[in-house]
Amino acid sequence: MASETGTTPDPAHGVGEGTRAVRAGLPEPVKYEPTLPGPVFAAHFHLPGEPTGPYTYGRDTNPTWTHLERAIGELEAPGRAVETVTFASGMAAISAVLFSQLRTGDAVVMPDDGYQALPLLREQLTAYGIEVRTAPTARDAQLDVLAGARLLWIETPSNPGLDVCDIRRLVRAAHDQGTLVAVDNTLATPLGQRPLELGADFSVASDTKGMTGHGDILLGHVTCEDPELAAGVRRWRKIAGAIPGPMEAWLAHRSLATLQLRIDRQCSSALLLARALRGRPDVTGLRHPGLPDDPSHALASTQMRRYGCVVSFVLPGLDHAERFLDGLRLVDDATSFGGLRSTAERRGRWGGDDVPEGFIRFSVGAEDPDDLIADVLRALDGAAR
Repeated sequence: MASETGTTPDPAHGVGEGTRAVRAGLPEPVKYEPTLPGPVFAAHFHLPGEPTGPYTYGRDTNPTWTHLERAIGELEAPGRAVETVTFASGMAAISAVLFSQLRTGDAVVMPDDGYQALPLLREQLTAYGIEVRTAPTARDAQLDVLAGARLLWIETPSNPGLDVCDIRRLVRAAHDQGTLVAVDNTLATPLGQRPLELGADFSVASDTKGMTGHGDILLGHVTCEDPELAAGVRRWRKIAGAIPGPMEAWLAHRSLATLQLRIDRQCSSALLLARALRGRPDVTGLRHPGLPDDPSHALASTQMRRYGCVVSFVLPGLDHAERFLDGLRLVDDATSFGGLRSTAERRGRWGGDDVPEGFIRFSVGAEDPDDLIADVLRALDGAAR
Protein backbone atom coordinates (compact mmCIF):
# COMPACT_ATOMS: atom_id res chain seq x y z
CA MET A 1 0.00 0.00 0.00
CA ALA A 2 2.74 2.44 0.93
CA SER A 3 5.63 3.56 -1.20
CA GLU A 4 9.16 3.88 0.15
CA THR A 5 8.26 7.15 1.83
CA GLY A 6 4.77 5.98 2.71
CA THR A 7 3.07 8.45 0.35
CA THR A 8 0.58 7.28 -2.24
CA PRO A 9 -2.14 8.92 -4.32
CA ASP A 10 -5.74 8.43 -3.27
CA PRO A 11 -7.70 7.93 -6.51
CA ALA A 12 -10.29 5.65 -4.97
CA HIS A 13 -11.99 8.49 -3.12
CA GLY A 14 -12.54 11.09 -5.84
CA VAL A 15 -9.99 13.77 -4.93
CA GLY A 16 -6.45 13.84 -3.67
CA GLU A 17 -5.65 13.94 0.04
CA GLY A 18 -4.35 17.49 -0.13
CA THR A 19 -7.55 18.72 -1.76
CA ARG A 20 -9.62 16.90 0.83
CA ALA A 21 -7.62 18.34 3.73
CA VAL A 22 -7.97 21.88 2.39
CA ARG A 23 -11.73 21.60 1.79
CA ALA A 24 -12.82 19.23 4.58
CA GLY A 25 -15.78 20.31 6.67
CA LEU A 26 -16.29 23.72 5.06
CA PRO A 27 -19.90 24.91 4.85
CA GLU A 28 -21.58 25.81 1.59
CA PRO A 29 -20.40 29.22 0.36
CA VAL A 30 -22.53 32.19 1.44
CA LYS A 31 -22.00 35.58 -0.14
CA TYR A 32 -19.94 37.92 2.07
CA GLU A 33 -19.37 35.19 4.67
CA PRO A 34 -15.93 33.73 5.47
CA THR A 35 -15.08 30.35 4.00
CA LEU A 36 -14.47 29.01 7.52
CA PRO A 37 -16.81 30.74 9.99
CA GLY A 38 -15.19 32.02 13.15
CA PRO A 39 -15.57 30.27 16.50
CA VAL A 40 -18.99 30.41 18.11
CA PHE A 41 -18.77 31.30 21.80
CA ALA A 42 -22.08 30.38 23.36
CA ALA A 43 -23.23 28.67 26.53
CA HIS A 44 -26.83 28.72 25.33
CA PHE A 45 -28.80 29.43 22.15
CA HIS A 46 -32.18 31.02 21.46
CA LEU A 47 -34.59 28.16 22.00
CA PRO A 48 -38.31 28.99 21.78
CA GLY A 49 -40.74 26.09 21.85
CA GLU A 50 -39.65 22.46 21.81
CA PRO A 51 -35.85 21.82 21.74
CA THR A 52 -35.78 20.15 18.32
CA GLY A 53 -32.98 22.12 16.64
CA PRO A 54 -29.32 21.16 16.35
CA TYR A 55 -28.02 23.67 18.92
CA THR A 56 -29.56 23.85 22.36
CA TYR A 57 -26.88 24.09 25.05
CA GLY A 58 -23.15 24.66 24.87
CA ARG A 59 -22.14 21.43 26.61
CA ASP A 60 -24.02 19.36 24.00
CA THR A 61 -23.40 20.96 20.62
CA ASN A 62 -21.68 23.92 19.00
CA PRO A 63 -21.54 24.97 15.32
CA THR A 64 -17.74 25.20 15.46
CA TRP A 65 -17.53 21.57 16.64
CA THR A 66 -19.87 20.56 13.83
CA HIS A 67 -17.57 21.90 11.12
CA LEU A 68 -14.50 20.30 12.69
CA GLU A 69 -16.20 16.94 13.25
CA ARG A 70 -17.37 16.81 9.65
CA ALA A 71 -13.85 17.65 8.49
CA ILE A 72 -12.24 14.91 10.59
CA GLY A 73 -14.85 12.41 9.42
CA GLU A 74 -14.05 13.18 5.78
CA LEU A 75 -10.37 12.51 6.46
CA GLU A 76 -10.94 9.37 8.55
CA ALA A 77 -13.22 7.63 6.05
CA PRO A 78 -13.58 9.39 2.70
CA GLY A 79 -16.87 8.63 0.98
CA ARG A 80 -18.35 6.79 3.97
CA ALA A 81 -21.04 7.90 6.41
CA VAL A 82 -19.28 8.23 9.77
CA GLU A 83 -19.74 10.25 12.94
CA THR A 84 -16.97 12.08 14.75
CA VAL A 85 -17.05 13.34 18.33
CA THR A 86 -14.41 15.85 19.41
CA PHE A 87 -13.03 16.18 22.93
CA ALA A 88 -10.96 18.49 25.08
CA SER A 89 -7.92 16.18 24.85
CA GLY A 90 -6.76 12.83 23.55
CA MET A 91 -7.16 11.30 27.00
CA ALA A 92 -10.76 12.49 27.11
CA ALA A 93 -11.38 10.75 23.78
CA ILE A 94 -9.72 7.52 24.96
CA SER A 95 -11.66 7.58 28.22
CA ALA A 96 -14.95 8.14 26.39
CA VAL A 97 -14.54 4.94 24.37
CA LEU A 98 -13.48 2.82 27.33
CA PHE A 99 -16.03 4.08 29.85
CA SER A 100 -18.94 4.26 27.42
CA GLN A 101 -18.48 0.63 26.34
CA LEU A 102 -17.24 -1.25 29.40
CA ARG A 103 -19.23 -2.39 32.42
CA THR A 104 -18.37 -4.22 35.64
CA GLY A 105 -17.52 -7.81 34.75
CA ASP A 106 -16.35 -7.00 31.22
CA ALA A 107 -12.81 -7.65 29.98
CA VAL A 108 -10.70 -5.30 27.87
CA VAL A 109 -7.43 -6.09 26.09
CA MET A 110 -4.86 -3.29 25.93
CA PRO A 111 -1.22 -3.00 24.83
CA ASP A 112 1.42 -3.12 27.54
CA ASP A 113 3.74 -0.94 25.45
CA GLY A 114 1.34 1.86 24.53
CA TYR A 115 0.80 5.44 25.59
CA GLN A 116 2.19 6.25 28.99
CA ALA A 117 -1.18 7.10 30.58
CA LEU A 118 -2.72 3.70 29.79
CA PRO A 119 -1.57 2.25 33.16
CA LEU A 120 -3.60 4.98 34.88
CA LEU A 121 -6.64 3.89 32.92
CA ARG A 122 -5.91 0.29 33.82
CA GLU A 123 -6.00 1.17 37.52
CA GLN A 124 -9.31 2.98 37.13
CA LEU A 125 -10.91 0.24 35.05
CA THR A 126 -9.81 -2.38 37.56
CA ALA A 127 -11.30 -0.30 40.38
CA TYR A 128 -14.61 -0.44 38.51
CA GLY A 129 -14.51 -4.22 38.35
CA ILE A 130 -13.36 -4.47 34.73
CA GLU A 131 -10.73 -7.06 33.88
CA VAL A 132 -7.76 -5.56 32.04
CA ARG A 133 -5.51 -7.89 30.07
CA THR A 134 -2.32 -6.65 28.44
CA ALA A 135 0.08 -7.91 25.79
CA PRO A 136 2.71 -6.36 23.51
CA THR A 137 1.82 -4.77 20.19
CA ALA A 138 4.40 -6.71 18.16
CA ARG A 139 3.57 -10.07 16.58
CA ASP A 140 -0.16 -9.51 17.26
CA ALA A 141 0.38 -10.81 20.80
CA GLN A 142 -2.94 -9.36 21.95
CA LEU A 143 -4.63 -12.27 20.18
CA ASP A 144 -3.35 -14.57 22.91
CA VAL A 145 -5.48 -12.87 25.58
CA LEU A 146 -8.49 -11.88 23.48
CA ALA A 147 -10.96 -14.65 24.33
CA GLY A 148 -14.23 -13.30 25.73
CA ALA A 149 -13.17 -9.65 25.84
CA ARG A 150 -15.73 -6.91 25.29
CA LEU A 151 -13.21 -4.49 23.75
CA LEU A 152 -9.79 -4.72 22.12
CA TRP A 153 -7.66 -1.57 22.29
CA ILE A 154 -4.90 -1.31 19.66
CA GLU A 155 -2.14 1.27 19.37
CA THR A 156 -0.23 0.96 16.11
CA PRO A 157 2.45 2.13 15.61
CA SER A 158 2.99 1.94 19.35
CA ASN A 159 4.30 4.92 21.27
CA PRO A 160 7.22 5.13 21.89
CA GLY A 161 8.53 1.77 20.62
CA LEU A 162 7.08 2.00 17.07
CA ASP A 163 5.95 -1.63 16.88
CA VAL A 164 3.10 -2.43 14.48
CA CYS A 165 0.30 -4.99 14.66
CA ASP A 166 -1.94 -6.33 11.89
CA ILE A 167 -5.17 -4.38 12.26
CA ARG A 168 -7.11 -6.51 9.78
CA ARG A 169 -6.10 -9.74 11.47
CA LEU A 170 -6.92 -8.50 14.95
CA VAL A 171 -10.26 -7.09 13.79
CA ARG A 172 -11.26 -10.38 12.17
CA ALA A 173 -10.43 -12.35 15.30
CA ALA A 174 -12.20 -9.85 17.53
CA HIS A 175 -15.35 -9.53 15.45
CA ASP A 176 -15.63 -13.32 15.11
CA GLN A 177 -16.28 -13.45 18.85
CA GLY A 178 -18.30 -10.22 19.14
CA THR A 179 -15.47 -8.03 20.45
CA LEU A 180 -15.32 -4.35 19.54
CA VAL A 181 -12.03 -2.87 18.28
CA ALA A 182 -10.66 0.61 18.93
CA VAL A 183 -7.45 1.85 17.30
CA ASP A 184 -5.38 4.69 18.70
CA ASN A 185 -4.27 6.29 15.43
CA THR A 186 -2.51 9.29 16.94
CA LEU A 187 0.93 8.63 15.52
CA ALA A 188 -0.20 7.76 11.98
CA THR A 189 -3.06 10.28 11.56
CA PRO A 190 -5.75 9.51 8.94
CA LEU A 191 -3.25 10.38 6.21
CA GLY A 192 -1.02 7.56 7.37
CA GLN A 193 -3.63 4.96 8.24
CA ARG A 194 -7.43 4.64 8.22
CA PRO A 195 -8.52 2.23 10.94
CA LEU A 196 -12.21 2.25 9.99
CA GLU A 197 -11.36 1.14 6.44
CA LEU A 198 -9.32 -1.67 8.01
CA GLY A 199 -12.40 -2.82 9.93
CA ALA A 200 -12.07 -1.12 13.34
CA ASP A 201 -15.14 0.13 15.18
CA PHE A 202 -13.47 3.21 16.66
CA SER A 203 -10.67 5.40 15.34
CA VAL A 204 -9.28 7.48 18.20
CA ALA A 205 -6.59 10.14 18.29
CA SER A 206 -5.01 12.85 20.33
CA ASP A 207 -5.33 15.75 17.92
CA THR A 208 -2.87 17.64 20.09
CA LYS A 209 -0.22 15.90 17.99
CA GLY A 210 -0.02 15.62 14.21
CA MET A 211 -3.61 16.47 13.34
CA THR A 212 -3.24 20.08 14.50
CA GLY A 213 0.55 20.13 14.36
CA HIS A 214 1.38 23.47 15.95
CA GLY A 215 1.83 22.42 19.57
CA ASP A 216 -0.57 25.07 20.83
CA ILE A 217 -3.86 23.28 21.58
CA LEU A 218 -5.12 20.15 23.34
CA LEU A 219 -7.80 18.18 21.49
CA GLY A 220 -8.93 14.65 20.70
CA HIS A 221 -11.53 12.82 18.65
CA VAL A 222 -13.36 9.55 18.17
CA THR A 223 -14.79 8.50 14.80
CA CYS A 224 -17.27 5.64 14.37
CA GLU A 225 -19.25 4.21 11.48
CA ASP A 226 -21.92 2.76 13.79
CA PRO A 227 -24.28 5.57 14.91
CA GLU A 228 -25.14 3.69 18.11
CA LEU A 229 -21.50 3.49 19.16
CA ALA A 230 -21.04 7.17 18.33
CA ALA A 231 -24.11 8.03 20.42
CA GLY A 232 -22.59 6.25 23.41
CA VAL A 233 -19.35 8.19 23.04
CA ARG A 234 -21.24 11.46 22.64
CA ARG A 235 -23.33 10.70 25.73
CA TRP A 236 -20.16 10.13 27.73
CA ARG A 237 -18.81 13.50 26.57
CA LYS A 238 -21.99 15.14 27.84
CA ILE A 239 -21.78 13.36 31.20
CA ALA A 240 -18.09 14.07 31.73
CA GLY A 241 -18.21 17.55 30.24
CA ALA A 242 -14.95 16.92 28.38
CA ILE A 243 -15.84 19.30 25.57
CA PRO A 244 -13.44 21.24 23.34
CA GLY A 245 -13.38 25.01 23.53
CA PRO A 246 -14.74 26.79 20.44
CA MET A 247 -11.42 28.55 19.86
CA GLU A 248 -9.49 25.27 20.06
CA ALA A 249 -11.93 23.62 17.66
CA TRP A 250 -11.64 26.49 15.19
CA LEU A 251 -7.85 26.48 15.36
CA ALA A 252 -7.85 22.73 14.79
CA HIS A 253 -10.03 23.06 11.69
CA ARG A 254 -7.80 25.81 10.36
CA SER A 255 -4.77 23.58 10.92
CA LEU A 256 -6.27 20.63 9.03
CA ALA A 257 -5.92 22.58 5.78
CA THR A 258 -2.14 22.10 5.90
CA LEU A 259 -2.27 18.51 7.15
CA GLN A 260 -0.98 16.87 3.97
CA LEU A 261 1.73 19.49 3.48
CA ARG A 262 2.94 19.02 7.05
CA ILE A 263 2.69 15.24 7.20
CA ASP A 264 4.37 14.68 3.84
CA ARG A 265 7.34 16.85 4.83
CA GLN A 266 7.62 15.34 8.29
CA CYS A 267 7.35 11.73 7.14
CA SER A 268 9.86 12.09 4.32
CA SER A 269 12.32 13.90 6.60
CA ALA A 270 11.87 11.27 9.32
CA LEU A 271 12.92 8.56 6.90
CA LEU A 272 15.94 10.62 5.82
CA LEU A 273 16.93 11.08 9.46
CA ALA A 274 16.52 7.37 10.19
CA ARG A 275 18.78 6.54 7.25
CA ALA A 276 21.37 9.04 8.46
CA LEU A 277 21.45 7.37 11.88
CA ARG A 278 22.04 3.88 10.53
CA GLY A 279 25.51 2.54 11.10
CA ARG A 280 26.52 5.04 13.78
CA PRO A 281 28.27 3.14 16.58
CA ASP A 282 26.66 5.31 19.25
CA VAL A 283 23.11 4.61 18.01
CA THR A 284 21.42 1.30 18.76
CA GLY A 285 17.82 0.12 18.70
CA LEU A 286 16.97 2.38 15.75
CA ARG A 287 13.27 2.14 14.84
CA HIS A 288 11.22 3.69 12.07
CA PRO A 289 8.58 1.70 10.12
CA GLY A 290 9.79 3.20 6.85
CA LEU A 291 13.23 1.58 7.05
CA PRO A 292 13.20 -1.57 4.87
CA ASP A 293 15.02 -3.55 7.59
CA ASP A 294 12.81 -2.35 10.44
CA PRO A 295 10.94 -5.25 12.10
CA SER A 296 7.64 -3.47 11.42
CA HIS A 297 8.27 -2.45 7.83
CA ALA A 298 6.70 -5.37 5.95
CA LEU A 299 3.46 -5.22 7.90
CA ALA A 300 3.34 -1.43 8.03
CA SER A 301 3.61 -1.34 4.24
CA THR A 302 0.34 -3.29 3.93
CA GLN A 303 -1.79 -0.97 6.06
CA MET A 304 -0.06 2.41 6.28
CA ARG A 305 0.00 5.11 3.63
CA ARG A 306 2.74 7.06 5.40
CA TYR A 307 5.13 5.79 8.05
CA GLY A 308 4.97 8.65 10.52
CA CYS A 309 7.23 11.40 11.80
CA VAL A 310 8.68 9.63 14.85
CA VAL A 311 12.11 7.98 14.98
CA SER A 312 13.30 6.21 18.11
CA PHE A 313 16.80 5.10 19.07
CA VAL A 314 18.99 4.39 22.08
CA LEU A 315 22.16 6.20 23.13
CA PRO A 316 24.74 4.80 25.57
CA GLY A 317 23.20 5.84 28.86
CA LEU A 318 21.44 8.73 30.57
CA ASP A 319 24.34 11.21 30.55
CA HIS A 320 25.15 10.56 26.90
CA ALA A 321 21.50 11.12 25.95
CA GLU A 322 21.31 14.35 27.96
CA ARG A 323 24.47 15.69 26.30
CA PHE A 324 22.91 14.93 22.92
CA LEU A 325 19.68 16.73 23.77
CA ASP A 326 21.58 19.71 25.19
CA GLY A 327 23.61 19.92 21.99
CA LEU A 328 20.64 20.24 19.65
CA ARG A 329 19.93 23.70 18.28
CA LEU A 330 16.97 23.13 15.95
CA VAL A 331 15.11 20.67 18.17
CA ASP A 332 13.07 21.38 21.30
CA ASP A 333 13.32 19.10 24.34
CA ALA A 334 9.59 18.51 24.74
CA THR A 335 7.30 15.59 25.42
CA SER A 336 4.83 15.81 22.56
CA PHE A 337 5.23 14.78 18.92
CA GLY A 338 3.76 15.51 15.50
CA GLY A 339 4.45 19.25 15.47
CA LEU A 340 5.98 21.52 12.87
CA ARG A 341 8.97 22.06 15.12
CA SER A 342 11.10 19.01 15.77
CA THR A 343 11.11 17.73 19.33
CA ALA A 344 13.10 15.06 21.12
CA GLU A 345 13.21 13.70 24.62
CA ARG A 346 14.83 11.08 26.77
CA ARG A 347 11.69 9.07 27.29
CA GLY A 348 12.92 7.30 30.41
CA ARG A 349 12.77 10.52 32.42
CA TRP A 350 9.05 9.92 33.02
CA GLY A 351 9.54 6.48 34.49
CA GLY A 352 6.41 4.98 32.91
CA ASP A 353 7.80 3.40 29.73
CA ASP A 354 9.82 0.19 29.66
CA VAL A 355 12.75 1.73 27.80
CA PRO A 356 16.49 2.11 28.45
CA GLU A 357 17.72 5.29 30.12
CA GLY A 358 19.27 6.42 26.85
CA PHE A 359 16.09 5.90 24.78
CA ILE A 360 15.32 8.92 22.57
CA ARG A 361 11.92 9.57 21.00
CA PHE A 362 12.49 12.02 18.16
CA SER A 363 9.62 13.77 16.40
CA VAL A 364 10.66 15.22 13.06
CA GLY A 365 9.20 18.60 12.18
CA ALA A 366 9.04 20.64 9.00
CA GLU A 367 12.53 22.15 9.09
CA ASP A 368 14.77 21.80 6.07
CA PRO A 369 15.86 18.15 6.32
CA ASP A 370 19.49 18.94 5.53
CA ASP A 371 19.61 21.47 8.37
CA LEU A 372 17.88 19.11 10.78
CA ILE A 373 20.08 16.12 10.02
CA ALA A 374 23.22 18.24 10.25
CA ASP A 375 22.09 19.47 13.68
CA VAL A 376 21.41 15.93 14.90
CA LEU A 377 24.73 14.55 13.66
CA ARG A 378 26.64 17.48 15.15
CA ALA A 379 24.90 16.96 18.50
CA LEU A 380 25.67 13.23 18.38
CA ASP A 381 29.33 13.89 17.65
CA GLY A 382 29.49 16.36 20.53
CA ALA A 383 27.78 13.98 22.94
CA ALA A 384 30.27 11.21 22.13
CA ARG A 385 33.31 13.26 23.14
